[in-house]
Amino acid sequence: MNAEALVNSIFASLLLILLLVIEESLLQSLGQVGDKCKLSTDASLKRCRTSDGLICSGRGKCECGVCICQVSDPKMYYGPRCECHDWVCATHDGKTCGGHGTCDCGKCICDDEWFGEACQYQENCKLSQQKSKDLCRNAQGLVCSKAGTCHCGSCICNNPDGKSLISGTHCECDDNQCLDEDSGEVCGGHGMCYCGNCYCSAGWHGDKCEFQCDISPWESRRRCTSPDGKICSNRGTCVCGECTCYDVDPSGDWGDIHGDTCECDERSCQATYDRYSDKFCFGNGQCHCGRCECKEGWTGKKCEHPLSCSLSMETSEKKCRGRSERPCHGRGQCVCGQCMCYPPGDSRVHGKNCECDDRQCEDVNKDICGGHGFCSCGRCICNGQFFGSHCQFPRNCNMTIEQSKNLCETAHGVTCSGKGSCHCGKCICTPNEWYISGDFCECDDRKCDQHDGLICTGNGVCNCGTCECWDGWTGNACEIWMAEEY
Repeated sequence: MNAEALVNSIFASLLLILLLVIEESLLQSLGQVGDKCKLSTDASLKRCRTSDGLICSGRGKCECGVCICQVSDPKMYYGPRCECHDWVCATHDGKTCGGHGTCDCGKCICDDEWFGEACQYQENCKLSQQKSKDLCRNAQGLVCSKAGTCHCGSCICNNPDGKSLISGTHCECDDNQCLDEDSGEVCGGHGMCYCGNCYCSAGWHGDKCEFQCDISPWESRRRCTSPDGKICSNRGTCVCGECTCYDVDPSGDWGDIHGDTCECDERSCQATYDRYSDKFCFGNGQCHCGRCECKEGWTGKKCEHPLSCSLSMETSEKKCRGRSERPCHGRGQCVCGQCMCYPPGDSRVHGKNCECDDRQCEDVNKDICGGHGFCSCGRCICNGQFFGSHCQFPRNCNMTIEQSKNLCETAHGVTCSGKGSCHCGKCICTPNEWYISGDFCECDDRKCDQHDGLICTGNGVCNCGTCECWDGWTGNACEIWMAEEY
């Protein structure tokens, strides 16, 4: 028994010596013996440097040629150069790898029958082609924003270079707009890009974070504060102590809003129908910081009323207003109680108070009353076989109720989005809510931009939350006149 214990003791001692020799050999191979590193600083860093020049991938420190990763928890930062970080694997619907794969060193390993960066695409699709396309449409009705292909209700964005710059549920984000032209870096390396917009790090600004600010945020706000206590008068953005005023002048030569703190708004001097011509104050005065100084013989906030008129300005406006809240329904100029409708020569805008706008009878395809009626003072009079605001619905239907219902169902199986009734395969949106529109009553026209209290400024029609402007007009709210001056 004693002999056996002696043998075991000798064997344990030899094993310990062997382990020490192996450890010493390993440390020598790493360039370290005892507490000292035999590698030079350059040699040590060279072993820790990744192909893109970062030391330990920027997530650890280098000790004698070996990376010590900052986070030691399993499945966080790991790898010879801390290059693996499973927690930043792509997600879909809030799930890592879409719930259809596992994360390995920052990349998704997809389960069978699934593919994609986040394992979000299913190889075998059970949806009909129509429902698949409906799920891929953006708010404007475009399949994958025309920047990708639709597969089983999900958009595969076009990224031939593999940089994933086109992204979003409907491929609506183009991060190419964030690339700095000189360096090629996203947001100049000084910010993060989200859906084509740069969000700059502290101390940097510019569309692509290309400028550095040398004053404190507090000082920047102080310099941008207008006399009424508002940052850039609520008409601009503060960038490093200087106000960048919103410029709505399409010429690009000089903005309507100006001043050190954007306190001057020359738009106040322009008429509703004519605000993008050069005729400030109706051509009867000079505009100074948003206020009209009228020439002799004229009066009014915009010098619109001649003193030679026998009517007072209030009486003149009342006669031009009629039943509207605005003189000439916002479609003309009131001169001594009489309306001059605009644009001149456009017979579609007419009436004593410019109350008739036959452009309202045109659909998005510019067909008048769908070819099934005629226009009377901005309203369609349909023939006996059709009805609707644009005579778009036939009274007689040549399909079964089931066939009609199938055509009215959304991708989620809801008839007319629950906001209308189905007739002959087309949705009739509830008339009690004027703003509901769209082929499936899925649109909210309140989302269309307004100007002067008018949706699309009265110069276009709202199509699923986006203004479709009439000829000669542009802008988010069709507020910019781009044709020749009146």
